[in-house]
Amino acid sequence: MSETLNADLCIIGAGSGGLSVAAGAAQLGRKVVLIEKGEMGGDCLNTGCVPSKALIAAAARAEAIRTAAPFGVNAAAPEIDFNAVMDHVHDVIAEIAPIDSQERFEGLGVAVLREHASFAGPRQVTAGGRTVSAKHFVIATGSSPAIPAIEGLSAVPFFTNETLFENRTLPGHLIVLGGGPGGVEMAQTFRRLGSRVTLIERDTILNRDDPELVDIIRNRLLDEGVAVLENRETVKVEKIDGGVSVSTGGETLTGSHLFVATGRKPNLDGLNLEAAGVAFTDQGVKVDRRLRTTNKRIYAIGDSIGGRQFTHVAGYHASIAIRNILFKMPAANRDDLAPGVVYADPELAHVGLTEAQAREQGDVRITRWPFRENDRARAERNAEGLIKVVTNNRGRILGVSIAGHGAGDLIQPWSQALAEGRKIKSFTGYIAPYPTRGEIAKRVAGEWFAPVLFSKRTKMLISFLSTFD
Repeated sequence: MSETLNADLCIIGAGSGGLSVAAGAAQLGRKVVLIEKGEMGGDCLNTGCVPSKALIAAAARAEAIRTAAPFGVNAAAPEIDFNAVMDHVHDVIAEIAPIDSQERFEGLGVAVLREHASFAGPRQVTAGGRTVSAKHFVIATGSSPAIPAIEGLSAVPFFTNETLFENRTLPGHLIVLGGGPGGVEMAQTFRRLGSRVTLIERDTILNRDDPELVDIIRNRLLDEGVAVLENRETVKVEKIDGGVSVSTGGETLTGSHLFVATGRKPNLDGLNLEAAGVAFTDQGVKVDRRLRTTNKRIYAIGDSIGGRQFTHVAGYHASIAIRNILFKMPAANRDDLAPGVVYADPELAHVGLTEAQAREQGDVRITRWPFRENDRARAERNAEGLIKVVTNNRGRILGVSIAGHGAGDLIQPWSQALAEGRKIKSFTGYIAPYPTRGEIAKRVAGEWFAPVLFSKRTKMLISFLSTFD
């Protein structure tokens, strides 16, 4: 006879979203059960954000040595100890892991079950030999790599983000399938670490971002020696001696290793959602604006609902769920306010509407400011970049894209401004420290007003006012 646990809230999935809900609810005095069949911390800690950014940081150090000569620093070409690089990656994971650990959450009073969860009814879940009965449930099961239906792929060894960071051999020639953020980031990273890299994308790389700013990223990849093959459909993959061959219709490439980064799919297998009355598709669980499923006592957050698959979005969803479930506040989800960042070098960050999306809705104004006009960027010899602000004709901010060093940090005040419905004028009234890249926000805002400020009419007004001296 199975043991039954009664709880106020049961969370399925101990990734970033699920952990945020569990920590918040437990600290608010609720009885919480957290179920996780895999590693605590989920994809972000173990196979996603944390290891990838640690590896990117190592590659950036190598590139800094390689490009130090213009600063008067003469250094030999960097020697890459790839095994030591991967030690660094796993050290970073280990440093962060205690924050997401089972021990920490049990210390908060959360009952943690390391089992596979399956719904047994509208308000019951089974996990191992136990049944959990709860007032509310949160599905936070994340996502996994989506493997494309390519002839021969199933018979060929390949990496995904789930296996890439366990590899201890630097690829001689890494072929990357997929030109989204993950594919672009790892293509540049392995090139900087010494691999030959070919990136293959069936469309154009980073095709959800503004093409004008994507050009900046593409040109850097090409300058660094990444072979970028766009609008190429991969039709066949074969295992060969010493590696793999990839056919794209008119061309066959050979490489030592293959990395598949062609998208992700929600982790819903085995949850028995039908028993709970929860509707779903291949794209994810169906939810309303409050993140409630078709069973109003069950919520779904993060990658499990498809949409914008970012760790910070999952964390945001967690706050929406807590407000709805615990505070009984009808909080609505606004994914459109969430920024996205591609952690290439230079970074590419975006929030709100792109120029193309905004033009579909009506008249807009586009204002640009190049990083090369920023003194800090010049001093650091890293002035490749652009900020592009999309507003309506009255100056209300509709969207912002930034390509350049530190774009992920520079986008944050624009994200806040967009969330608050502010106009671009709000960026003109503060004092920006000099010299910083943050000045770019103030400069692009000033550029928006330049046509009026320096117009013939304004000059006439100044001339008239001068008669009162």
